Amino acid sequence: MKSPVMGSDVVHDIVGIGFGPSNLALSIAVEEHNAGLTADRRLTALFLERQPRFGWHRGMLIDDATMQVSFLKDLVTLRNPTSDYSFLCFLREQGRLIDFLNQKTLFPLRMEFHEYFEWAAARVAHLVSYGSEVLAVDPVRDEAGQVVFFDVTCRDTARPGGTVTHRARNISVATGLEPHVPPGLGLAERVWHNSELMPRSEQLARSGAPVRRAVVLGAGQSAAETVDYLHRTFPDAEVCSVFAKYGYTPADDSPFANRIFDPEAVDVYFTAPSEVKQSLLDYHRSTNYSVVDMDLIESLYATAYREKVAGRERLRFLNVSRVREVAPGPDGGLGVTVEFLPTGERRAMAADVLVLATGYRPRDLAGLLGDTAKLCLKDDGDEIRVGRDHRVETAPEVRAGIYLQGGTEHTHGLTSTLLSTVAVRAAEIHGALVADRATAA
Repeated sequence: MKSPVMGSDVVHDIVGIGFGPSNLALSIAVEEHNAGLTADRRLTALFLERQPRFGWHRGMLIDDATMQVSFLKDLVTLRNPTSDYSFLCFLREQGRLIDFLNQKTLFPLRMEFHEYFEWAAARVAHLVSYGSEVLAVDPVRDEAGQVVFFDVTCRDTARPGGTVTHRARNISVATGLEPHVPPGLGLAERVWHNSELMPRSEQLARSGAPVRRAVVLGAGQSAAETVDYLHRTFPDAEVCSVFAKYGYTPADDSPFANRIFDPEAVDVYFTAPSEVKQSLLDYHRSTNYSVVDMDLIESLYATAYREKVAGRERLRFLNVSRVREVAPGPDGGLGVTVEFLPTGERRAMAADVLVLATGYRPRDLAGLLGDTAKLCLKDDGDEIRVGRDHRVETAPEVRAGIYLQGGTEHTHGLTSTLLSTVAVRAAEIHGALVADRATAA
């Protein structure tokens, strides 16, 4: 059956939508599977990415920020410890392996891990179409009415107007998360989400406009890193950290708590009753959500105390508070109203920038999949039903597969949106694809 646009007989075993770490890990699993196999036994794959090149949280690649997961939880090691796509192989090729080992740390710089991702992505670039924005995913039925393929239509972002369609037996959706903006607030020239921290800060610094006060809303790791970065970047500015807690909550990265990110924990979570799932999420939120590394907490506190001793306090913490209103101010600035929650007292302050370090949320799957989303089964909580192998449970007439990489916290637990098990998840999806190919044959 020919692709309606490409006019060829190519039907991909897997088309990936989005090319962040998750689908990058899957592309490597496919590439290693295909090595040495004859053409008829290889998996055919294509990955579509709307960005012009690989990029992962570029806006938060602060020079001294480190990863919060071990380098051994890279793209491949937990799936194939002998893979030459590992972080250690990357370091060896860059001539930094011994230097890294001498640091005696499990946690690389975030910018170095991003460099590793870019290195790996370059090696599988022949499987990727960059600048391809997916517009629609349409089911393709055979004469019996069975959905046997999906047509994935995308446009070339460098040449608006034209579209191309790729046909797939399976799709892997890994579109990541989108920035969350709290109700009542909106992004603007001087109101940013922290995902844009680096480029927007650099642009503001180049403009020559004075930065007298910056306000950061949020209480998690990204918020604390944003506060620290702005404090260092704008040495004449007051930086105000606003959050509803009394103080930053330390991240629980103790060995037993960290077992919630083990592959085996996914098995336990997946088979648990719904009330147990909720309990596990509640018990272990402190491993990931709205928490901060203890080293950074102590550093920020020490900085604030030094400034108090010196009599010039640039770093301020407005705790138990919320931003209630943001309005345009003079000279292109902002008027920010902050409410102290225990008393309801409101304080208006002039600010030059407001950064919303308010987290992320899953992207709307229905908007991406369109009519295909209607074929996905839902549970009692109106969440998409997903099998242990990350394949969406679909209507009986659907033979083509939809795999989700992310957005499955309700079925697979806290690791759903994290790097901890990307290699293992890639192995599971790859195994399902191989089994499906064998059955179809």
